Amino acid sequence: MMDAKFQWQLADSIDQATQDQLAKELKLSPITAKILVNRGYQTAEAIDQFLHPQIKNCYDPFLMHDMQRAVERIQSAIEQGQKITVYGDYDADGITSTSLMYETLLTVGADVDYYVPNRFTDGYGPNVQAFNRLIDNGTQLIVTVDNGVSGNEAIAAAQQRNVDVVVTDHHELPQELPTAYAIVHPRFPGSKYPFGDLSGVGVAFKVAWALLEEFPTELLDLVAIGEVADLVSVTDENRILITYGIQQLRTGMRPGIHELVKLAGINEQTINETNIGFGIAPRLNALGRMGDANPGVELLTTLDDEAAVDLAKMVDTKNQDRQKLVSDISDEALQQAQTAENQERNVLVLSGHDWHQGVLGIVASRVVEQLGKPTIVMNIDDETGLAKGSGRSIDGFDLFQAVDGLRDLTQAFGGHQMAIGLTVPVANVAQLVEQLQVTQQAQQLATLAKAPMLIAGQLSAVDANLTLFNELEQLAPFGTGNPRPQFLFQNQLISDVKQIGKNNDHLKLAIGDEDTKLAAIAFGKGELAPELQAAVDQVEIVGTLDENEWRGNRSIQLMIKDLKTNGIAVIDERTNNLSAPLFQGNDVYICFDQQVIDQLQPQVNATLILAASINSAMLQQQTVTLVDCPPSLDALKAVFKVGGTPTAVRVFAYQKDDAYLMGMPTRQEFGMLYKFVQTHQNVDVHRQLGTLSGFLKIDRNKLIFMIQLFFEVGFVKIEDGVLNGVVNPPSVELTSADLYQKRQQLIETEKALVYSNSKDLKHWVLQCVASD
Repeated sequence: MMDAKFQWQLADSIDQATQDQLAKELKLSPITAKILVNRGYQTAEAIDQFLHPQIKNCYDPFLMHDMQRAVERIQSAIEQGQKITVYGDYDADGITSTSLMYETLLTVGADVDYYVPNRFTDGYGPNVQAFNRLIDNGTQLIVTVDNGVSGNEAIAAAQQRNVDVVVTDHHELPQELPTAYAIVHPRFPGSKYPFGDLSGVGVAFKVAWALLEEFPTELLDLVAIGEVADLVSVTDENRILITYGIQQLRTGMRPGIHELVKLAGINEQTINETNIGFGIAPRLNALGRMGDANPGVELLTTLDDEAAVDLAKMVDTKNQDRQKLVSDISDEALQQAQTAENQERNVLVLSGHDWHQGVLGIVASRVVEQLGKPTIVMNIDDETGLAKGSGRSIDGFDLFQAVDGLRDLTQAFGGHQMAIGLTVPVANVAQLVEQLQVTQQAQQLATLAKAPMLIAGQLSAVDANLTLFNELEQLAPFGTGNPRPQFLFQNQLISDVKQIGKNNDHLKLAIGDEDTKLAAIAFGKGELAPELQAAVDQVEIVGTLDENEWRGNRSIQLMIKDLKTNGIAVIDERTNNLSAPLFQGNDVYICFDQQVIDQLQPQVNATLILAASINSAMLQQQTVTLVDCPPSLDALKAVFKVGGTPTAVRVFAYQKDDAYLMGMPTRQEFGMLYKFVQTHQNVDVHRQLGTLSGFLKIDRNKLIFMIQLFFEVGFVKIEDGVLNGVVNPPSVELTSADLYQKRQQLIETEKALVYSNSKDLKHWVLQCVASD
């Protein structure tokens, strides 16, 4: 049985009468009306405003704290010819914020430049040294975008040099605010601004609107990119800004974005929030992760078509470099995570040399996604003796709190519940690893409930059609606060299960019967294919509807987000030490060798059943334990064919002799034995076997097999334990002998059931259970 990763929560019909009335009035399907009502839109007016966002419903920028003061100071700088520097940030929200503010100030006639700090040399936010360099170069007013509320030291240093700082930011406000000339922030205490979830570029846009004294539609493409990249709530005012920003992106007006979209393989006419989140934003983010993010601003603001081509290629190349780094480091980190020690740990600390610091957060996220454990990934620098890295957590576990109690082991530490950054002396890393296993116990990490997954409704393959998809697309743009609806597919047959992708990493299957099949894709779940192939009528799937276009034909496919089976669980308990505690359950214990039964029965209370004596339906809906390794996979298939389908299969796979590791005798070994029996007479096999094994330098058990094989084909005779060669033996091909064939089958079976990894073991067992 395969369990779901999330706790599924099927949305209730909280007001069926309202849903039915709104569906009829607005000509919506019942499922769409249900989604809207459950998301809080419970009147025709509210739904109409949601489905048809209007710019007129955006809020007055002057409602935001210090907006008037900020605008007046910027205007004063322009009038006095003061040099203004826009001080940004190196992620996609910061790059778009910088571009938007820089472009706006150019438009209103400012003497302006910009500075995007370097992640590795400047760090995040206002930096004293960076501010001083800017001031030394003539800057007389600094305008921060997407940062600043925590820049107390740098802002104070600027003021000591008579340079004002206007902060525009959206991050959490610290207890002690900087003494900036103005702080423009949508959640400033006491602020009258009605929507606090703008990203950095959203706040910059409000300043631009106030400066330009009209709504700057042409800047909304930058707003859409930054807001989607920063995962802000796609509701209320953000929904309006992102909707119109996507429309602006589709016009292709910015040469740099136009070229970047082409390189990303995105259809510019149908670009949406998914394309931004997975195509554009990662490429912009790659710049800051790899080093200097300033070229990102050049890309977004250039009007030169040729320069746009070159800049887009450079950005795309940086992203490819970033992808390779992430892939390579992730492979190493995941391999490290699978060691015996780490498999027992609930929180992982993974470290390596020459792991690029800019991508460690992504690597940590990948490990968390695959293993479901909070993970810290660090790079070890032998020259400095420091390990620097990032951590990512899971829902319900506060990673910041877990490390906060270990601050004495760190040199630098910060972050929040789901993500942290830290620097640790290499000498303290081992202690950090061990102490984290203690601090995590306070939060009872091992017993955390699964993260909830909200399901909008239940569908069948027939329901999932283009008509429903097109209607659901009216709810776009999707994102935080307005997720793409997820649906449950239950009691549906699945078929055509296969692994796809270069490394068979991904899963593809079909849902429904022959008349109506819905294609489904699950990224990163390729290893589940064997189990799903054995449980085709016992699978429940949760996913979102997506459109697939191939050669002009549109169809719907399901993007699988979670799944579970009610089928057979394969439990890997392989051992060569059969002890009484292993036989305390109510399982059906199956042995393929009578000698194993004779050996074990006096020591255990359980009933051991010889495979050959399995009766019809004896195994149906039972937990079956395979005590020893079967002589062949066909023998295992025969057990289930007669006994029926169990609910679970435990695998001990004990083997008395190790045929797989011993291997098949070589032609040279067979020749040595043949020559010996032809030249020696009256060998007492029982007494002289050890001597013969040593003389021929052939393993004792292998030698026994060879003698038995020679006896079967008539090369030797054995009478009363005495071995002699046969004069004029028959001409026989050893590989055709029954005993040789059985050993070959045993070797293949041990390879599949004893020496495979757990994933492959499950594959072989399920294949045998499902075999006709």
